Amino acid sequence: MAIRARVRAPELAGKGGWINTGGKGLGLTELRGRIVIVDFWTFCCINCLHVLDELRELEAKHRDTVVVIGVHSPKFAHEAEHAAVVDAVERYEVEHPVLDDPELATWKQYAVRAWPTLVVIDPEGYVVAQHAGEGHVHAIERLVTELETEHEAKGTLRRGDGPYVAPDPEPTALRFPGKALLLPGGDFLVSDTTRHQLVRLAPDAETVVRRYGSGERGFVDGGAEHARFSEPQGLALLDGGAVAVADTVNHALRRLDPVTGEVSTLAGTGRQWWRGSPTSGLAWEVDLSSPWDVAVFGGKVWIAMAGVHQLWTYDPEDCTVAVAAGTANEGLVDGPGAEAWFAQPSGLAATGDRLWLADSETSALRWVDLDGTVHTAVGTGLFDFGHRDGAAAQALLQHPLGVTVLPDGSVAVSDTYNHALRRYDPATGEVTTLATDLREPSDAVLVGDDIVVVESARHRLTRLRLPEETVKVEAVAHRTRRAPTEVAPGSLRLDVVFQAPAGQKLDERYGPSTRLLVSSTPPELLLGGEGADTGLSRALELNPSVSEGVLHVSAMAASCDDDPANAYPACHVHQQDWGVPVRVSAGGADRLPLVLAGMDEGTAEPG
Repeated sequence: MAIRARVRAPELAGKGGWINTGGKGLGLTELRGRIVIVDFWTFCCINCLHVLDELRELEAKHRDTVVVIGVHSPKFAHEAEHAAVVDAVERYEVEHPVLDDPELATWKQYAVRAWPTLVVIDPEGYVVAQHAGEGHVHAIERLVTELETEHEAKGTLRRGDGPYVAPDPEPTALRFPGKALLLPGGDFLVSDTTRHQLVRLAPDAETVVRRYGSGERGFVDGGAEHARFSEPQGLALLDGGAVAVADTVNHALRRLDPVTGEVSTLAGTGRQWWRGSPTSGLAWEVDLSSPWDVAVFGGKVWIAMAGVHQLWTYDPEDCTVAVAAGTANEGLVDGPGAEAWFAQPSGLAATGDRLWLADSETSALRWVDLDGTVHTAVGTGLFDFGHRDGAAAQALLQHPLGVTVLPDGSVAVSDTYNHALRRYDPATGEVTTLATDLREPSDAVLVGDDIVVVESARHRLTRLRLPEETVKVEAVAHRTRRAPTEVAPGSLRLDVVFQAPAGQKLDERYGPSTRLLVSSTPPELLLGGEGADTGLSRALELNPSVSEGVLHVSAMAASCDDDPANAYPACHVHQQDWGVPVRVSAGGADRLPLVLAGMDEGTAEPG
């Protein structure tokens, strides 16, 4: 949604400090005269990564008039660590200043409700547009062109170099490796993601034997020295010794011949898939969306299509692709493939009868049967994560990116944001911790009695000994899910309490100035009261047969300065989202009050 109101942009503030500025802090005053695009993002979010890629061309084209400022606003606990944000900025080649905002201070000031959100500030310091989600950069570029013309004429546009200061390059052999594959003969093939290459390592997992790809971001087939990738991730061995490569930011499936070094394209056009585009057909004619991992299962190459929360397949017999599971809705729903929901599937590993997958945004370990039915072993949803061992029903992971099948049929999970290697045993239904202090592990491969882990944020492969008794550590247990609110079955009064800040009043010049949207997970929790309306109070009817769930509440109120002498008062939108876990029980509360704070105090759940 675009807005063209004269609202002064709030200052940028965050306790984590600034990245990519050479150690300097930045303020909007010193950016006056430039067009500023503020990108609210978090590095777990695939849509946010898409926006980073969308912004690259705009940044290059308008480098002397536009300054992009990233504001990192974390979802997961790990994302609030400053070192992790610094790593992510380098990992995804973010070439503009980034404010680390671990407490969501600037997020609140701008009343942001979802990742990603882009805010455009004109050269005089006023917010002129705000867009949530991806796919808006073309509209923003048109606005940038208009603002350049307008403020050039007014004399308020200042051209010149921006405040970005590139970090010094690090001389490591690998840089944020993503996935690894054991090649016939004992060498390792590793996706060197940030350097846009594949690297072949000797059996010691350290010595570089060969590099595939020029190291420049791009989408070019050809020999090892000339081919180009863009942040490659997953690898799978094909018949005949070739390797399928998930070329993530190129939205493509590539083929590497490790012997000759020749790179070709199996699937994808280089364009990102959007709703309404074909989901099946000749592989090189169908758009893909951020393929993150690949595995051979049931005679086909399965693709973890993180960008659209689905699993696709590539059929090498007829060179076609098709959706295998997932509706493209984000969440955790089991059942037949056509009805299942995923959330950024990012790791795959196949056995004879199961395809295991790491469903990163739901912090879940899941699997697919040969008949296409989807099951969940560990994990409950988008907002339940942590590090807890024990029975699978109550065990917790945090944004895992890799899965590896062990010789006894159990599964090792690269529990990325917990910096741990975990193990799920289908025979007992138990989750244990194999190893900790593995900096952002993203994949692992078996080598005899060892497991070799990709430590992405340490830029190396690390060898651990199996079986688990030799690497057992004391389990760490914590839970980040909020305790549920006890509510009575039947009628529940929802009251969103809002008081305009001092000196302001509700803006009712053009009709109702408030809006309330209510839904639930599961949907059966609510028998009545869902949907949107203008009042901030609502009578809800809870289903007594559903014992617990989450109420999703989104409230908005608009207020303006209460000064009769001011013909053009400044107006403010106060918006807040809540995800309220509830447990339905006799004796629970029959009223649920929620406080909608002003822009200086509001917060938001992930959108």
